[in-house]
Amino acid sequence: MYDFRLVSSLTKVFPNTDPVPLNYILQGLIGEEVSLQAAFKATGEGFARNYVALETESPVKDFIRMYRVRYMPVVYACPPDADEDYLRKKPGLYPDMLEPAENCCLRIYADHWESVFITVAPPDSLPAGEYPLRFTLKNEKGEELASACTVYKRVNAALPKQKLIHTRWFHTDGLCQYYNIEMWSEEFWRVCEAFVREAAHMGINCLLTPVHTPPLDTREGGERLTSQLVDVSTDGGEYRFGFEKLRRWVRMALSCGIEYFEIAHFFTQWGAKHAPKIMATVDGEYKRIFGWETDAVGEEYTRFLKAYIPALKKELAMLGVLDRCLFHISDEPKETNIENYRAAAESVKQELDGLKVIDALSHIDFYTQGLVRNPVPASNRIKPFLEANVPDLWTYYCCGQYKDVSNVFMAMPAQRSRVIGVQLYKFRIAGLLQWGYNFYNNQFSDDPVNPVMSTDGDGFTPAGDCYIVYPGANGQAWPSLRSEAIKQAMYDLRALELLETYIGRDEAVKLIEEGIAPIEFDVYPRDPDWLPRLRAKVNALIAQYS
Repeated sequence: MYDFRLVSSLTKVFPNTDPVPLNYILQGLIGEEVSLQAAFKATGEGFARNYVALETESPVKDFIRMYRVRYMPVVYACPPDADEDYLRKKPGLYPDMLEPAENCCLRIYADHWESVFITVAPPDSLPAGEYPLRFTLKNEKGEELASACTVYKRVNAALPKQKLIHTRWFHTDGLCQYYNIEMWSEEFWRVCEAFVREAAHMGINCLLTPVHTPPLDTREGGERLTSQLVDVSTDGGEYRFGFEKLRRWVRMALSCGIEYFEIAHFFTQWGAKHAPKIMATVDGEYKRIFGWETDAVGEEYTRFLKAYIPALKKELAMLGVLDRCLFHISDEPKETNIENYRAAAESVKQELDGLKVIDALSHIDFYTQGLVRNPVPASNRIKPFLEANVPDLWTYYCCGQYKDVSNVFMAMPAQRSRVIGVQLYKFRIAGLLQWGYNFYNNQFSDDPVNPVMSTDGDGFTPAGDCYIVYPGANGQAWPSLRSEAIKQAMYDLRALELLETYIGRDEAVKLIEEGIAPIEFDVYPRDPDWLPRLRAKVNALIAQYS
């Protein structure tokens, strides 16, 4: 006997908990992937495990991809004072990594659930209508063990282009360390492109660009692996710059679907006290010329920046992307660092004039005192910035946003990760930043970690905060249940923007909040079916007007 059921893509199927069966049909606009899961286990006694296959019968069969959902070891699930909207708070095995099914064999067990994540991604040319989906579980002999059916409904309207600027910090050192490849080697470029392409696929359209090694999550006095795109040399005391690697980076990123480029911070994290690591060739020797020993506004580093930034701007303009570049002073300065930040910002004010400068910070004084034109407050600290009507406001979340607000921890329900799309729409948020697309280090980057074995950066953050994709076989980026939830959040945002063109913004917000408390960043429905129901209403109205 076998228990085989289709379940929502927002369900996290744990080995020892019966998942709720899917209770809605799949719906998607043109340009939107839809997804679901198949969960299964054997129920007879005396059975250990066997190989099985999952097969599809459908007119859209050619557009379906399947992934085995792998259980990941979670030690640090969440802080002890976390709110109650977590699936679990204890160490254990949590479903997350999505391994392409063509790369693995499926197993069925008698004592626990296994699941397969299924995506349907038809071409834009597929006509609107309803398409049956039948999934069949078969044994090694090809005999049918169980089957289940549902329907995919194609809505005759296309998702608009994503307006939100969405960045999750891309860490090149993680790729080199995990795959044991040399930075900027041909193998690096192959792997890097695969990871950038997957980022764009999930709605990340802005790429952290290491013109110099980003001064992020590094112990004071320590170093991360050098990842510097711009070649620096000195000649008679003058700085010279080479941009061949940067040109290749920009061309590669554009070909993958990236639109915006986030330039590495010019000063160190958490206070803007020092210069980032800058490597240069000096009299034939490649060495570090600036770093922790360098005062942020020291005379020589300031002289370097006055040569470096204009040369960088000129190159980015020649590449046609300067107007789509975002610049940084320092990440997450505290209120006590305001004078350091002021001095650092003043030292490059002329060079960055007219460019978009953003920084993650949560004290509004940095904005009201004119130190940063485009603040990026944390989602749990955003209310003063909303009340101040900051134009083109961004938001971010990281390990500190574990209570009441949306995030991407493995222990959180998937709907809690996905709801960010609705929140971004309601509050007209222009950009979303998160620090860990593929951070495969421990705290302060003292050592690399294997993200398949340590999902919390060796106890650094709640599991899942450090990264949203896995380093898969052959240098491929493997998605996760969390990356799929974020992809769906981007679809929700774009669908609401399309609906707004038909019924107006006020009516769209009224539809969102029908029967619920007004949406805030820390107030939203916890019902796992709320988002699918909302999208069904949104899709129905779009179909009616289109």
